[in-house]
Amino acid sequence: MRCLSPKRHRKNRGGMYRYSRWGWQLKRRHSERKLLLGFPFCYSTPTSPENEKPASPGPPPIRVSITEMAGRGVFATRRIGSGDLIHTAKPLVSHPSLSSIHSVCYFCLRKLKPVTSSEDCNVRFCSQECEEQSKVFVAVERKADWSAYDDYCRTRGLKYPLLVKRLACMVVSGVASADCLDILQPASLSSEMISEMGEGFSLLQSAFMKAKARDECMAFLTEQWYINVLARFRINAFRIELAGGSYEDLHSLAAASVETEAAVGNAVYMLPSFYNHDCDPNVHIIWIDNVNARLKALREIEAGEELRICYIDASMDHDARQTILFQGFGFRCSCLRCSSGD
Repeated sequence: MRCLSPKRHRKNRGGMYRYSRWGWQLKRRHSERKLLLGFPFCYSTPTSPENEKPASPGPPPIRVSITEMAGRGVFATRRIGSGDLIHTAKPLVSHPSLSSIHSVCYFCLRKLKPVTSSEDCNVRFCSQECEEQSKVFVAVERKADWSAYDDYCRTRGLKYPLLVKRLACMVVSGVASADCLDILQPASLSSEMISEMGEGFSLLQSAFMKAKARDECMAFLTEQWYINVLARFRINAFRIELAGGSYEDLHSLAAASVETEAAVGNAVYMLPSFYNHDCDPNVHIIWIDNVNARLKALREIEAGEELRICYIDASMDHDARQTILFQGFGFRCSCLRCSSGD
């Protein structure tokens, strides 16, 4: 297996988010500020569809700053109107779910037309552009036998190790660096959780070794790297649910993304990862027809106001929200809604 040198970090990278009240210590804030000032966030302000308010040209009206209580946060630099498209984000890493792997684009997760069972044996792409953008790391992936690794994920209902596999192939192919996710906050892992990750690492390493990957290509692939990456995926990966169709307003679109059960995979972004949580959010993240995320204002937002999203189903009651947030993200929410007991 041929190894390519990692490319320099490009400016057009994707984005992502999660809550950080419990992770970053005060002594790291100075180094974080330097990272935030120098990191090339990926965003875009594309031409808006007919049912969206036009996006303003230029950078999105936001900044990333260190908050007093919740680590990093995203703040408005000017007034943002209700329903405005704030920015879009392309993923750093994405992977379809095993149940959707033959029904969505292997790169952008766009849904594909059904095929006959005889044709349904290889991964497919929705366009030549997607195939071209992924051909380097997919070429690496195709040289290895992933059946044991995929079975390990399938039988245990695991999704994040698939993202690790994709990232490892990207690193080996040279399209990503092994430390590209280091700026994202990791989850706190128990000794039991770390122990359970050992089998996945062994299967991943074995697949590359059987494919005769060169030692210099594999220098990054240690068990500690595997654990560190999984720790970041656990609280920074999004479950991609495609709303599809055409909707007249943001609220009907948000409802559609919940009701359609259209989960097609998972993805990790950069900029949205800095959005903190609120059970009564002012921003919503949505996916229309592929993995590219759109962040839109749910109400009017004033300059200097923090932008927040809801990590879970906001319709749940207070106790259910607190339980899920603590078990899944490691914090107890103290937003205004939770503080009031709603």
